Amino acid sequence: MASLMEWVEGARPRTLPAAISPVLVGTGAAAAIGDSDVGYGILALAVSLLLQVGVNYANDYSDGIRGTDTARVGPVRLVGQGLAAPSSVKAAAYLSFFSAAVFGLALVAISQTWIFIPIGVACIIAAWRYTGGTNPYGYRGLGEVMVFIFFGLVATLGTLYTQTLTLTIPGLLGAVGVGALASAILVANNLRDRPGDAASGKNTLAVRLGDARTRRLWIVLVTAALLAAVGCAVWRPWSLLALASAGLAVGPLRVLRSGAIGPALIPVLAGTGKLQLGYAVLLALGLALG
Repeated sequence: MASLMEWVEGARPRTLPAAISPVLVGTGAAAAIGDSDVGYGILALAVSLLLQVGVNYANDYSDGIRGTDTARVGPVRLVGQGLAAPSSVKAAAYLSFFSAAVFGLALVAISQTWIFIPIGVACIIAAWRYTGGTNPYGYRGLGEVMVFIFFGLVATLGTLYTQTLTLTIPGLLGAVGVGALASAILVANNLRDRPGDAASGKNTLAVRLGDARTRRLWIVLVTAALLAAVGCAVWRPWSLLALASAGLAVGPLRVLRSGAIGPALIPVLAGTGKLQLGYAVLLALGLALG
């Protein structure tokens, strides 16, 4: 029986910046046009966090029952390490998705943004299908693309739209930056797991690209996020504050360039999460300031 701390570790807290960051930037973009709503932002944050936890438990369950988690490094694997019954982890994923849906419906009802009901359903389906179902897209190298879409574009622009009933170019550019860094988190994760994934037949993007090109992809994604902040500055000059977060990329970049593999890449994953959160805080502040 897994302990409470093991359940917390199984939720993979290092990935939570990917859920927090789009809400911060979306709210900052709303503040840029003088129409932010903290209450709506809190509801959006609850939805985003619960979806992230749900996809993490769903990933633990699906990889565990397929046997692709037996030789992994990194966080606790509840099913793969035999710490919890698969049915319990599956139930935790379902509970997280259900809770996200409840908060999402509350946000939709209050903001009168009914279009987000089908979008929300698509988010939950995508979360489950990452490694679940008969043909998971995470096993076909599409995980980073879907993370960019749902934890970048959808989450950021959804936060903006529910607060303002409109979309803006700075909001879109901010969504691109957040999505690029969310994808970079997954790139770091899959680079760490690449040898085991290749051996178990899990064809992630890191497996398909190979070691060297995956490391270069991380650099491209981080650079794209910084360029997105520069683009925001055309309309909101204080957005350049986000460039200060580049300092947080130095540590992960140093580890990547050292050729580290396996557990030695864990600091890259943790560092990329910190980078994304720092970027989001500074970009949201810059958007709000003007």
